[in-house]
Amino acid sequence: MNRLRGLFQRCVQNGSLFAVLSALGFSLKAIFVKLSYADSQVDAITLLAMRMGLSLPLFAWLVWASRGPSNAPLGLGDGVRVMLLGLFGYYLASLFDFYGLQYISAGLERLILFIYPTLVLIFQAIALRERPTLRTLAAMGLCYLGLGIAFVHDVSVAGLGGQVMLGAAWVFASAVTYALYYSGTGIMLKRMSSMRLAGLAGGASAVMVLVHYLLVADFSVLWQLPGSVWVYAALMALVSTVLPIYWVALAIQRMGATHTAAVGNLGPVLTVFASWAVLSEEVSIYQIIGLALVLVGVSRLKPRQATTKARTNGPSATVAQKT
Repeated sequence: MNRLRGLFQRCVQNGSLFAVLSALGFSLKAIFVKLSYADSQVDAITLLAMRMGLSLPLFAWLVWASRGPSNAPLGLGDGVRVMLLGLFGYYLASLFDFYGLQYISAGLERLILFIYPTLVLIFQAIALRERPTLRTLAAMGLCYLGLGIAFVHDVSVAGLGGQVMLGAAWVFASAVTYALYYSGTGIMLKRMSSMRLAGLAGGASAVMVLVHYLLVADFSVLWQLPGSVWVYAALMALVSTVLPIYWVALAIQRMGATHTAAVGNLGPVLTVFASWAVLSEEVSIYQIIGLALVLVGVSRLKPRQATTKARTNGPSATVAQKT
């Protein structure tokens, strides 16, 4: 029992628990979206507006709960950066992803979306001159090999029809914008706490989504939707939006953006099994082999000295470390 407690405490301290929880929460989002599409004719922007509208009070609570003397008022530059995070992270990335899920399966969506750790590496190498070690690159390669094997069955079944290509393009755009958000989160954690950043960036994106919806939507559709769609939207708001955003910020603060993104490779595998359990999608031997490779790859991703320095010097130390 003491060993389990010690393992749990280590996972909390080094951020790995938060990274895994965020991957699980984000993975379930695709399931909720597909269930909503199956139960109604709801369009992407309406469903996204429901998700973010229900999330907005929770984001406001995160901002309120993070108040204190250590959190100074935002300057103009910080305000602009927060707005950009909201724009890229959970407005554009979510909107593009919701569009893509209209055309492709949840499993294929995860495969494409989770190329973002590679994009994070590229963006961080450019912005922060961060050079990953050979160990990190090898582990990432093993993760991607596992993901490719896990989803080869889905790709072969889906084929290369026009709708699949369109959906894949939307999800790829989502991966790019989410990688930009990820990199920017690491930089902003130098300036504010993870809880405050999660609330501000998420709240900004929620406002952007709602403004978009007000400009283009037919409000009568909302009252015609079945109750199940509202339940799925509420679950997305809590389980797949607010909590994962907060967990990601905590993980990046402790592990750095690169390692957190790498642990996020668990997400597609979790989606495969959630799709099998909830959506009755087939799980083949390819997914099983891929899962094993991903788990081995993630297990070899260990932050070096970032955790200790982060506790000593604050949130910025972890982000500044070279991996």
